[in-house]
Amino acid sequence: MKSLARDYRKHKYLYLMILPVVVYYILFHYTPMYGAIIAFKNYRIADGFIGSAWVGFEHFTSFFNSYYFRRLLQNTLLLNFYMLIFSFPAPIVFALLINEIGGKLFKRVVQTVTYLPHFISTIVVCGMITQFLAREGFLTDLLVWFGMERTVLLGHPEYFRTIYVVSDIWQGVGWGSIVYLAAITGINPELYEAARIDGANRWKQIMNITLPGIAPIIIILFILKIGHMLDVGFEKIILLYNPNTYVTADVISTFVYRKGLGGSFEFSYATAVGLFQSVLNFILIITANKISSKVSETSLW
Repeated sequence: MKSLARDYRKHKYLYLMILPVVVYYILFHYTPMYGAIIAFKNYRIADGFIGSAWVGFEHFTSFFNSYYFRRLLQNTLLLNFYMLIFSFPAPIVFALLINEIGGKLFKRVVQTVTYLPHFISTIVVCGMITQFLAREGFLTDLLVWFGMERTVLLGHPEYFRTIYVVSDIWQGVGWGSIVYLAAITGINPELYEAARIDGANRWKQIMNITLPGIAPIIIILFILKIGHMLDVGFEKIILLYNPNTYVTADVISTFVYRKGLGGSFEFSYATAVGLFQSVLNFILIITANKISSKVSETSLW
């Protein structure tokens, strides 16, 4: 306690700067966790959190034995796996390419153009996707020109994951590259100069200097991504999917939304499913961090 008080007196302004962030997390992230208790109750609004009857693990058992459990888990994991394979490396590759551009003006133009989709509202993005992939949409016309049969692509479940991942790459590749570009600028330029003197070409410089230099950032972000393997942004899926594509598009987050707020108002059941999702995410991030600390020198803690 004495060391903490001494540290506070020495860095009190830093503590004051972080205070709003701490208050935010306490109010909006930790305090609402108390509501997770309804996952073990038959919650009724009239009875409240305390007065509702305990049912134990009944909602969890019902979910595990339901028809939807396997499909939801499979869809969520597959969609996140494809995002991990294709969407996660995209900003890294893009940052490496941007770093190799010599012209400053052209580099700034490319960066600005690729950043813009990140600032477009999800609703607008989904509206654009819906219009472009409609039966008479621009992208549909382009695919028909390449020989595909004219159809509404969003009505076919086999195309949904591809559409989701590709649109995610388009929307986030520029913005996601910022952190990698910042890490690249922190690499000592003398390393590149020494490599050029030794006769290393651009490719060898990337493989032996740039990538090892940003490896800690890549590992940290990869661990955080693993911690969200069961968490998919449901807003975009809800705006894009339909009953025809539930078989591949329906994930745990959208199922929780439908059960809790989509009409049935099964608050306890939806909370139980959401709690199951959070616990698995917690286990995944702990496991990924443990493995990372074993095989490399980089970890979250």
